[in-house]
Amino acid sequence: MTPSPSPRPPLSRRFGHLIGAYGLLALTALLFLAFSLALPDTFPTLDNISAVLSNQSIPAILALGATIPIATGKFDLSIGYGLGFAHVVTMRLIVTGEWPWPLVCLTVLLAGAAIGAVNGAVVEFAKIDSFIATLGTGSILYAFTGWITDGARIVPGPHGLPTAFTELYDSRFLGLPVSAFYVLALTALLWLMLERLPLGRYLYVIGANPRAAELVGIPSRRYVIYAFTGSGLVVGVAGVLLAAQQQIGNPSVGMDYLLPAFVGALLGSTAIRPGRANALGTLVAVSILAIGLAGIGQLGARFWVTPLFNGVTLLIAVGLAGYAARRQLRHRRTGPSPAPPNRPGVTP
Repeated sequence: MTPSPSPRPPLSRRFGHLIGAYGLLALTALLFLAFSLALPDTFPTLDNISAVLSNQSIPAILALGATIPIATGKFDLSIGYGLGFAHVVTMRLIVTGEWPWPLVCLTVLLAGAAIGAVNGAVVEFAKIDSFIATLGTGSILYAFTGWITDGARIVPGPHGLPTAFTELYDSRFLGLPVSAFYVLALTALLWLMLERLPLGRYLYVIGANPRAAELVGIPSRRYVIYAFTGSGLVVGVAGVLLAAQQQIGNPSVGMDYLLPAFVGALLGSTAIRPGRANALGTLVAVSILAIGLAGIGQLGARFWVTPLFNGVTLLIAVGLAGYAARRQLRHRRTGPSPAPPNRPGVTP
């Protein structure tokens, strides 16, 4: 006798899933429409869209980098300090060291990956909570940043930085800033890694239940270090691009990007694949933050509205992420049990 198929979930549950998965995306479109109606002459223009894409590219890249450790249930609070460190090292090697800029870029990327590996090793081998461990390593990076710059800005000479280097950020492609295409490429790469490759499945299993991951043979320690290494590599990329954008080494600039990056990563875990960090959700979250900040800025908001917006959004993001995770766990517990497999030689 053939077992009957599992009943379809009720309409309310399917509707709730659609709202949970795509509600933030719909809100992004509605927010853009609202600001376009309120500011028809300035907001929906190509110049404004280009400016938003250019200004928010580095926070988006950092948010995508933060998403990787979050998939394993860990947090990398050193990304802001790491961004500032990578930024000033890039400027120092080009301006003072007179290194060829391609070699500088490669060196900074490798250094970022190495710093991420150290973060992962500290978390896994020293058994220090990722909040505390990465806050400590971040403070060390900030100290090195101050030592390299002596607390002063790094200003290029009269000839400025190499044009080919600054074009890494300043150039355009298909009429839009090339930095926006970096974000899209990184999103596609992380989506492939997290959703389609065994590496991503291992990271998600570790984030859901590290003990279960060990029981099924996944070396959790190694893959957590991989996750932090990937995060450090992305931070190195962001540091190089920040140097190409600002063209002046600022030792204190990195911390301005920490909160927006975590807001994007945590809010992204409530979209597309609610309950777990994912690249597409992070991209949607970064988009709604970029639209919101651009809109309130053009409406003439005071300077303190931006940190207020980021802080409130972070609290909402953490609350929604926790709710999505609990809802997903509740559905797993209350879902129908799978039919037992037939034993060999026994006909149902």
